[in-house]
Order: sequence, then structure tokens, then C-alpha cells
Amino acid sequence: MAHVVIVGSGIAGLFAACRLADAGHHVTVATKKRTKDSSTNWAQGGIAAILDKTNEQGMEAHIQDTLRSGDGKCDERVVRSIIAEAGARILDLIQLGVEFEKEQDGTFAMAQEGGHSTKRIFHAKDATGKEIERALSVYATKHDRIQLRPNTLAIDLIQREHGDPSQGVAGVWCLDQQTQEVITLEADAVILATGGVGCLWKQTTNPSVATGDGLAMAYRTGACVDNLAFIQFHPTSLSAPGQRPFLISEALRGVGAVLLDDEGLASWQEACADAIDSHQEPPAPDGFSFTLNHSPDGSMATRDIVARAIDQQLKTSGKHHVYLVTSHLTDVPLTTKFPTISQRLKKDGLTLGVDPIPVVPAAHYMVGGVRVDDIGRAYQQLNDEPMPHLFAIGEVACTGMHGANRLASNSLLEAVVYANRVAQHLIDNPPEPYEGNHPAWRADGLDRLREHAPIIHDRASLVSTMTQEVGIVRSNQRLRRAQRRLELLNQEIDLIWKASLPSRAIVELRNLALIGHLVVNNALEQTENAGLHYNVDLIKDDMPE
Repeated sequence: MAHVVIVGSGIAGLFAACRLADAGHHVTVATKKRTKDSSTNWAQGGIAAILDKTNEQGMEAHIQDTLRSGDGKCDERVVRSIIAEAGARILDLIQLGVEFEKEQDGTFAMAQEGGHSTKRIFHAKDATGKEIERALSVYATKHDRIQLRPNTLAIDLIQREHGDPSQGVAGVWCLDQQTQEVITLEADAVILATGGVGCLWKQTTNPSVATGDGLAMAYRTGACVDNLAFIQFHPTSLSAPGQRPFLISEALRGVGAVLLDDEGLASWQEACADAIDSHQEPPAPDGFSFTLNHSPDGSMATRDIVARAIDQQLKTSGKHHVYLVTSHLTDVPLTTKFPTISQRLKKDGLTLGVDPIPVVPAAHYMVGGVRVDDIGRAYQQLNDEPMPHLFAIGEVACTGMHGANRLASNSLLEAVVYANRVAQHLIDNPPEPYEGNHPAWRADGLDRLREHAPIIHDRASLVSTMTQEVGIVRSNQRLRRAQRRLELLNQEIDLIWKASLPSRAIVELRNLALIGHLVVNNALEQTENAGLHYNVDLIKDDMPE
């Protein structure tokens, strides 16, 4: 049986591990911190899927919503194939122990989010990712063919023939963060499931491990990356100065929450007071929302539209946040449906269903990534052929599903579908074992970096540049300025890298700087505005700003 190394312990990595182990393969799951420290664990929303394959109308509606959200950049063939598999993968998750929310009659309690035309999202209240992570972790921990390695930071992929991507990979060099020694994880196949790169921006809903490690490793090994310009900012993260951004689930807008700016909030509250004085029904807040100036769907428009609407409103008003109002939802048991959000708001003295919630956009999801084929094999940069023994799944991969903007709750779906495809491929086609020697990590003549101040300063500079110059709305001038800064920063980091033994700080900085540079370069290559990429210099004269 093959030995497979999976880097990352979110839904993609753990689901693939469980499938492979059940088929008799030996799997090592390397994860930077604890198993639960993944973006999956932080996901509130859920998984969009049609359980009944005979519901062709429902599946077609899901397909069309996905294509519309992707703004013309989706691979429709991929979209159709993933949505066709969705029901089967939901059943797989249930079999592995995931408990999705149900109604009193035993049917699944489906939710609706922005960009979706109907309720089709399986969820576990507002902590779906945590529930999926719990079930998969329990299953994997008990499996005798799965070795979980926490505190194991992947550094670089090991090529079977150094300098020749066409021969594929044979393992991963990793930093054991307990011993601070570099170890070699040998593998017949490597699956990257490392998540995204939200830590490139000051405000992000991602965990601290989201530093683009898998994407950077794959690129350095010769894998092709695509669509990195399309970075999704979630429209509604809690605005709490000095605190880590907390995501306010889109499902809250799905049950009727509405975005208002200061002026809209004041006007709505005044209208409600007037209605009460006149013994009339208070008006709904929908008509007072600034988002209607950007889409007839208002607060339920796709994430790219809503995030830009908020960004523009804040720049125009000079305010620090807009508001998500829920006080009109008197017939919705908000604290029961959203216990995680309700508890978090209480820490700031806010009550869900009563107080306006201050929100701002925050970096959330990397739509692009390692370009993969239908079974998750990474493509090579040189010849556009699959790289042997290297796979990518989840947020680190670019499948063509999301196009220029991911539809809410499609990410966990894509992750589990491609995790299943990779596992099935390796089960049906066991990889050839590597008979050569695994080269040792180069360490002779190196010393640990003793002065950490440059690393801390360089990371702060990188994050500041990406936040200021490569945000929701861009311009050629800002992008070129970022490009120049990142070129210099990468040169400086390379000098440090070549002169010191690896630490988590320098490994992450090296990866973040590389991916930041690739994001900027890809943004400058875009010739039109689509989805999440919005460059003011690309606005046509006949298009509204």
C-alpha cells in the first residue's frame, strides 16, 4: 500500500485521509499547529448542496447561481460536475459522523446566503466548520492507518529529481516545532490541503496559520498557479478595534438582516418612530440600505458586490464601519440559530436582535491557487501537464469552480468533492514508490537567525503594503507601487533565508512575500474588471463606477 503525506488538516485534508486510510493506505497528516487550527474550523455558514439527484431543477438553479457569482470566469463543466456530486459527499460526511441541523420533523434545516436564489445550505447552526472538523478529527484520530503530526510546519516539497518537475515529488521537508529540527516526510504522493493566505492583510477572518505555505511550496517546485488576483473579502466581520476580526455569517443576512450606513440607520429608526406614533406597522429596513445603489438584491447580493459597496460607503463617509441590523427580525429565534455569533457579540456588550452590529469587510478566501485537473493533480508551469505525485485540494487549489468570485458555502463543497476524487484516484491507481535517496535538508554552515527584529518589521511592512495597495478596490498606480516594494522585500528575505536555519517566522514570511508578489503580478495582468478584481483604471467610460 502507498504512503501518502497530506499537508493540512481542514475538511479537504482530513476527508482525503479518512478515505485513503479506509482503503488500506498509510497516511501522515502534517499540520502547522493543532489539527483544529484550520479555516474549516472557523467556517460558520455551511455546505451548499442538493441532496436529491433527481431534483434537476434545484441542481440547475445552484449551477446558475454559481456561474452568476463567478462573473463569467467559472469553468461550467467543473461547476456542473461538482454540484452533481454534492449529495453523495453530504451523505459521506454524515456517515463519518457530521451532524447537520434538522427541523423538528427530521428533515434537514436548510439555510440561504447571499447570491443563492433559495435555501440549499446544510449547516450546524452557525458553527458548521467546527462540527465537520470535530467529526473528521474523531474519525481520523481513531484510525490506525492515519498518523496526525501537529506542530509540523511544511517548508518545501522534495522533488524526485532535483530541478525536474516532470518527475514529480517524493515527500516534504518539515520543521518539527517542538525540537526545532528539520525532518523529512517521505511519500509516494503528496496532497496539499493548506488553505489560503488571509494573513497577507491586516484584517482577516482566517486563522493565523493561513500564510500561503502550500501555494508557495508548489510554485517553487514548478507547479502552475492561477487567478491569484481574485481575493475574496467577506463583507461582514465584526468591527472591534484592537481585536481579531470575527466573521458574522452570511446566513444572518439570509434570514433578513440588512446592511445600513449611519444615515440609513438614522432614517430607518426615525421612520419606525413615526410609524409607531401613527399606530402603523414600522417599515422594513431593506429600502434604507445603501447596497441597493449597487444591486437590486441589496444586502443579499454576492460578496464581491456587497464588499465593494461597503468599501465605497466607508471611503465616502469617512466612517470606520457600517451596521448590520437585526432588531426587525422578531419572528426569528436568532440566538438559537446563531449561538456562536450571539455569544461573541455579548463580549462587546451587543445583543443580537436588538443592537445594530458594526461590521467591515475582511480578507476571507483565496479564489485562485494551484491549478489542478479534474482529479486534483497539480499542473506544471513548463509544459502544462500534471505533475506526478502532487495533488492540491481545498482553498489552496484552483479548480475552475469559483471563477472570479466564490459563491457562499461552495468552498466546503468543492473541498470535499476534490478530496474524494484525489483519494479515489490514488486508491484506483496506487502511486509508484520512490526508490531513490531523499536528499537531506541543506544546513551546513548555517546558524539560527538571532535578530528577529528584521523579520517582524518585514512582515509588518508586507501586510501594510497589501492592505493599503491591494485591497477591495485597486488602481494601476497602487499595484505598481506594491510590485516594486515586494520585489525588494523578496530579495531581502531571500538573503535572510539563505543564511539561517528555518524558523516558523522566516518560513511564513518567505511564503507570504512570494504569494503577495504573485497576487500583485496577476492583478496587473488583468485586462478587465470581473468579480473580486476591481481596478478603477479598467472602468469603461460607459460603465457606472
